Amino acid sequence: MKITESARVAVLGDGGWGTTLALLLNAKGHRVTLWGAFPEYVAYLKAKRINSRFLPQARIPAQVHITADLTEALAGKELVVLAIPSQFMRQVLRKASRSGYCRQAYFVSVTKGIEIGSLKRMSEVIHDELGNVKLAVLSGPTIAYEVAMRVPTTAVIASHDEAARKCLQGMFMTERFRMYTNDDVIGVELGGSLKNVIAIACGISDGLKFGTNTKAALLSRGLVEIARLGQAMGAKVSTFSGISGLGDLVTTCISLHSRNRFVGDQIGKGRSLRQISSHMRMIAEGVPTAKSAYALSRRYKIEMPITREVYSVLYKNKSPLKAVRDLMTRAKKEE
Repeated sequence: MKITESARVAVLGDGGWGTTLALLLNAKGHRVTLWGAFPEYVAYLKAKRINSRFLPQARIPAQVHITADLTEALAGKELVVLAIPSQFMRQVLRKASRSGYCRQAYFVSVTKGIEIGSLKRMSEVIHDELGNVKLAVLSGPTIAYEVAMRVPTTAVIASHDEAARKCLQGMFMTERFRMYTNDDVIGVELGGSLKNVIAIACGISDGLKFGTNTKAALLSRGLVEIARLGQAMGAKVSTFSGISGLGDLVTTCISLHSRNRFVGDQIGKGRSLRQISSHMRMIAEGVPTAKSAYALSRRYKIEMPITREVYSVLYKNKSPLKAVRDLMTRAKKEE
C-alpha cells in the first residue's frame, strides 16, 4: 500500500469526529475534502469556517475543502474516512457506490455502531455496499473535542492487511495522537460499539445519584459482557482489555463530553428518551446499539444482563430503579 505524503482525502460526515479528523489530516499536509449531507449547513460551514453545532472550539482552515456533493467529495481520493452515524451508513454508501469513487482507494471506518435489523458491524455494511474494497477501522478512547484540542490521545487502526495497518498508522499519527495497530477487526469494532450501551448504564447510575461503587461494578461487569459476546462472534478476548476495549469503555463512561453517558444521566433523572433526543444535535450511538446488542445476545445465546436492562429501559419503558433491582437480585453465581 502506498499513499503519498500529500494524499487526497475525503472525510464523509461533518459531525464532531469527522471534522476533528479532517483538521488532523489537514495539519499533516494532506489535501482534505469534508463532506456533509445537508447543503444548508455545508454552506454555513464554508462561509463561517466554524462547526458551531458539533465542534465550535476549532476553526476549519481554508485549505479544507467543504462540499455537500458526494461525487465531488470522492473524485480521485486515495483515502476515504467514513464518519457517518451507523444507521445512515448504508444509505450514504449506496449513493457513494454510484458516484465513481476511485476503486483503489482505502476506506477507514471511524463509526462506532451496529446496524439495526441486519446486526452487522460497519465493516460488513461497507463490504455489502462497496464490495471488496480496501478497508480498515479506527477506534479507541477518542472524545472529539479533546483530540481537536490536542489532548494526548491513543487509538487503534485495525485491518487484516498488515501493510495497510502500518501505512495508516503513520498517516494518522501525531505527537499528540498515538496510533497502535491490531489485526482483530471484529474485536475493535465491537469494543467501540458495545461500550456505548454500558455508558448509558453508567449515565443512569449518575442520574440516580449512585456512587463510584456502582460505576465500578457496571464498568467491570459490562466489560465481561462485551468480551463474552465478542468471543462468540470471533473476536480475540485480549482485544477487549486494550485501548479499543477497556480504554474506550472507561472514557465513554466517565467523560462529561460523552453523549451516551449524558443520555443515561437524563434518563436516571426521570426524562424520557423522546424528550432527550429532541434536544440533542448529535447522535448517541448507544441508543440504537442497545437494540442491536440485545438482539445479538439472543442470537448467540450469550448472557448480557446489563445490556438487557438498558434495552428494557430504553425500549420497554422499564423503570431504571426496577432495572437496578433486577440486576442486583439475580441468582447467586461465581465471578
